[in-house]
Amino acid sequence: MKHPRLLLAALGLATVASLVAADPAKPVAPRFSPGNMDPTVDPRKDFAHYAWGAWSKASPIPADKSRWGAFNELDQYNQTALKGILESAAAKSHEPGSIEQKVGDFYASAMDTAAIDSAGLKPIATDLAQVAAIASPVDLARTVADLHNQQVGALFALGVAADEKNSVLNVLQANQGGLSLPSKEYYFAPQYEKQRAGFVAHVAKMFELAGDPPAAAAAGAQTVFEVEKSLANNARTPIELRDSLANYNKMATADLVAKVPAFPFATYLAERGIGGPVAAEIIVGQPKFFEGLQEQIAARPLSDWKTYLRYHILRADAPYLAGPFENERFRFYGTELQGTPAQEPRWQRAVRTVDGEIGEALGQLYVAQYYPPEAKARMEAVIRNIVAVMHDRLQTLDWMTPETRQKALAKFDRFYSKVGHPEKWRDFSTVKIVHGDYFANIRAANQFEDKRNIAKLGTKVDKTEWFMSPPTVNAYFDPTANNINFPAGILQPPFFDFTLDDAVNYGGIGAVIGHEITHGFDDQGRHYDGDGNLSEWWTEADAKEFKARAQKMIDQYDGYEVLPGVHVKGALTLGENIADLGGITLAYEALERSLAGKERKLIDGFTPEQRFFLAWAQVWRTNIRDAEQARRVNIDPHAPGWCRTIGPLVNFQPFYDAFNIKEGDPMWVPPEKRARIW
Repeated sequence: MKHPRLLLAALGLATVASLVAADPAKPVAPRFSPGNMDPTVDPRKDFAHYAWGAWSKASPIPADKSRWGAFNELDQYNQTALKGILESAAAKSHEPGSIEQKVGDFYASAMDTAAIDSAGLKPIATDLAQVAAIASPVDLARTVADLHNQQVGALFALGVAADEKNSVLNVLQANQGGLSLPSKEYYFAPQYEKQRAGFVAHVAKMFELAGDPPAAAAAGAQTVFEVEKSLANNARTPIELRDSLANYNKMATADLVAKVPAFPFATYLAERGIGGPVAAEIIVGQPKFFEGLQEQIAARPLSDWKTYLRYHILRADAPYLAGPFENERFRFYGTELQGTPAQEPRWQRAVRTVDGEIGEALGQLYVAQYYPPEAKARMEAVIRNIVAVMHDRLQTLDWMTPETRQKALAKFDRFYSKVGHPEKWRDFSTVKIVHGDYFANIRAANQFEDKRNIAKLGTKVDKTEWFMSPPTVNAYFDPTANNINFPAGILQPPFFDFTLDDAVNYGGIGAVIGHEITHGFDDQGRHYDGDGNLSEWWTEADAKEFKARAQKMIDQYDGYEVLPGVHVKGALTLGENIADLGGITLAYEALERSLAGKERKLIDGFTPEQRFFLAWAQVWRTNIRDAEQARRVNIDPHAPGWCRTIGPLVNFQPFYDAFNIKEGDPMWVPPEKRARIW
């Protein structure tokens, strides 16, 4: 399913002090600090390590993390806060059906490893038996539908989301899916040969844990890989998936059914409860993928698909099964692919599960304790200031013609923000959560979410809906709703700190706000109009000018080497890089407006402008494992932390002025090579 593009960042800042107080129920948030800096580094040579070099040296990556930075530190703070909430809820009796009962019993069941281990494979025995009994294409379609109803991925993805060319309506959408490795390249590129072999060994181990003799497990693993490789052959790459227009292909649902006659789509849709006039049309993201699916289903015996589905059940459910299954899944996906030596502690995995499954229930308790009303008011004031700057820039931008400018302003006039948490909380009253059955709780939550999604089909889009839970340390722009969203989880230090000066807050949360606003006008967002619809509202000349300016950013980030011989992909990270540059540009101007007519005071020996750039840099401080960096560079639309620290700054003249960077300095980029977009 396509979802709003998210700011999936996780990189870093804070003091080097412990993040957890003596009382674990009262965690200590990370904060901006000059103590993170390394004054022995010349900012004109290496601004990233000048800004956070001391932190980098004093902050080794924890054994249970693949990288460590400000986002991770704040996430750890929030996770510890949630732990206190959940332990308190689990320790008491509550009114049946109450929020406290649901989150407390869910957490308690997740922590009961003795019961989970004792259950073994029993929780998925019915699913495995259904796969084993497949005897016809109709059985295959029915089984895949049942797995999708339980949110077990296989073959493809199908669900309901806003129509990107009629954004008021929820419609049926189908996209490529059913792959276990990070992206298409992992199945073919020479540099991923080791990961392919590791995947086959992992699948074999999972089959052995499920009871297969070693020889049968090895043969089954090879079958799974060959099936997935055949599907990947017609999949699109992460860069290709960024093209919103190319990934929008509306057709009659009957036409999709006709394209894949080997897979009884009519049976599949009926089993998922999808039918009637509201299902008459479907948006297919990658038609070639479904053409390839037809070829493979027609050519392969049912036994191959049964083996493939069996693994996907084990893969999806392993985190909620007995220890050996969870541990093997982590060994491959966590250690082998990401380089992370150890799993997070059980309590943290349990917290993440409850937040991921019924996050708006847990979020209500989090907001009550950790998100005071004054935070929302101050945040909204900062947003208003930055919105005013963007509006003025759109009015005066020197490279945009009046025709496109008018439409850009019309889009921006309809833009709005959501802060903290939903105004109306999601109703989980129909989700039955019990004290002693972890897997049953997972299944209940997954089936609830699937039914909730399917029930949207043909209905008006609810633009008040959130796609992140309140404790999430993140933010996102929703292109079809034309809004920006800031969960309460990110409205904490180091991003947003009541105790510090405006310069630090504008360099932190202000730049994040500007980042999300700019997403509405990045290489993807610019294709959506004020109603949130995909449309070509740019003149040909303005589109050409935008692409030329964006190409400078592609070239710039292509030049960043993150590992020997491994470079950032400028085309993959373009949207985030444009948003980063827009973020600091808008936030800096908003800060300057707020300082107009006021006395400029030095704090810790730094001017407000210097503190702004230091705050920005410290947000992106990061230590990352080589294996994780190698994985992310191919699939992550965000550049690495040190690239995000300096990448936008070297395009921005006030940064040079603040630190007296001149031609000939290593940080200097000639003006003609600098990107300037918004």
